Formats: sequence, structure tokens, C-alpha cells
Amino acid sequence: IGFGLSFKVVALDPNFRKLSPEHIASAYRRTTSRAILLDYDGTMMPQTSINKTPSSEVLAVLNTLCSDPKNVVFIVSGRGRQTLSDWFSPCECLGIAAEHGFFFRWRRSAEWETCIPVTHFDWKQVVEPIMKLYTESTDGSFIEAKESALVWHHDDADPDFGSSQAKELLDHLESVLANEPVSVKSGQQIVEVKPQGVSKGLIVEKLLSLMVQRSTPADFILCVGDDRSDEDMFETIAGAMAGPPQSPIVEVFACTVGQKPSKARYYLADTVEVVKMLQGLAVASESGTWNTSHLVLDSSL
Repeated sequence: IGFGLSFKVVALDPNFRKLSPEHIASAYRRTTSRAILLDYDGTMMPQTSINKTPSSEVLAVLNTLCSDPKNVVFIVSGRGRQTLSDWFSPCECLGIAAEHGFFFRWRRSAEWETCIPVTHFDWKQVVEPIMKLYTESTDGSFIEAKESALVWHHDDADPDFGSSQAKELLDHLESVLANEPVSVKSGQQIVEVKPQGVSKGLIVEKLLSLMVQRSTPADFILCVGDDRSDEDMFETIAGAMAGPPQSPIVEVFACTVGQKPSKARYYLADTVEVVKMLQGLAVASESGTWNTSHLVLDSSL
């Protein structure tokens, strides 16, 4: 409705609410086969940070969660696999999905796999010159060449001009690439071209189905992300829960960062709250491990 106002009214789902650390920690303690999927930029690391490398605090909480045998923990990011591999090298048991899941590996010692078979990247020869034209006419923009994708960034451009250029570039690429096996998407200050079928949701699907194959279907799913690409994960989880049951009772926590329209049921205010929530789960893991070993010691007396 146009009232000539400078803001837009958004409707939030009445069931959308803030994630209570106590509520999730209680569900965490009750469960024994947990899938934890975490976006990185904007979720565990503020978008505004100059230095994007994970802090010792983040690495410590991930290592604690990974060392709990009841957990499968994945970082699911749009970043390239080499960067993520370097940044998270201290986390031996952490799964990583890079470039929105195009590449993934189950732990540090595992080989990288691809989520879909891609035979060629010829479309890059069409996309790059077009993106270069927009880069030349938009101060503060640049092209990021990934192994599986090309991304045009306009974070440092004039906000209004950058947004209008992004919209124009999106339309231009969509028309030129109509018959190519690619998808053209806009995100937070980006326009990205990547192979069709690649999404963070596909990684969620693979992980949950693998847990079923291993006879350890997830009874707890935590998925946290902050942007459009993470909505694919929330959608996949909702679809999986609507289908045949993963396990009789599944505790699901799909959580976005910031109070905004989302397919997630929960939100946390910012990256600080996300890390605090994960630290709460790590404490529950540590106390659970201590209790188990304590019981084992007692029973041997």
C-alpha cells in the first residue's frame, strides 16, 4: 500500500519467535543424533567485520560441538573451499560445504566431493565480459571468480546506484543465459551465476539422508543462516519434516539472524547471540560427556 512512506511494512509469521537458549539446550540434552548446519558470514561472523577469519572463540565452540559423538556439524558457506579449508583447519571433525554446497567434505581428512556432476563451465566466457562492463561503470564494485561460480559484488558502491546496476545486471544475465544450465541470483550486495541445482538445501538433503542410511536418523536439527541462500536450507528442512518421518520425534530449530520475513521459525538478533547459543550447547555437550564418563567410572567400582 503506498502512503508515500520511506519504509515498507513486512508481515511476520505469528509463529516466528526469538530462539530461547534454554529451550534449545533442553532439546539438545534430550537428543542423541544431531545435525548442526551453520552459515558463516553474517551468522557467526558479522558482515561488517574487516577481518573475516574465525575467532579463537568460534573455533573453540565448533571443536567442542564436533567432539561430541552425537553431533554432525557442518559449515555451509558461499565462500571458496580453499579459504574455508584454511580458516577451519584446526577443526578436524568439521564438515564443510563450500560455494553454496557445490563442493563438500565430511571432515578435514576426507576428499572433496561435488554435489552435482557438472561437465563444463563454458558459460563463464559469456558472463565475465558482461560483469566487467558493469564493474567499469560502477565504482566500488568487483568480480569474484569462484571455481563453480562468478559473483559481482557492489558492497562498496553507492547504495542506490549499486542496487539499480545489480537489478540491470540480473535482467541482462537472465536474458543472455536463458538456455544455459545455470541460475542467476541476487543476494546481499551481490549478483551470482552458478550451475543449476546447486543450493545449500541440497547439502541439507544429503546430510539428513546419509544419517538415515547410517541408521542414525537426526532427532535434532539446528540450522542457522542470515540471507537468501540460507532460506534454501530452511525450505529443505521444512519439506523433510512434512514427508515421511526422519525419526519418531525430531526437534527442529531453523533460525535466521535478524527479525525479518523468513521460512525459519526462529530468529536470533545478531552473530553475538548465535555464538552465545552455540556456546550453551557446547557446555551441554561437555557436561554430558563428563556425566557419561562419571557413570562409567562408577559402574566399574
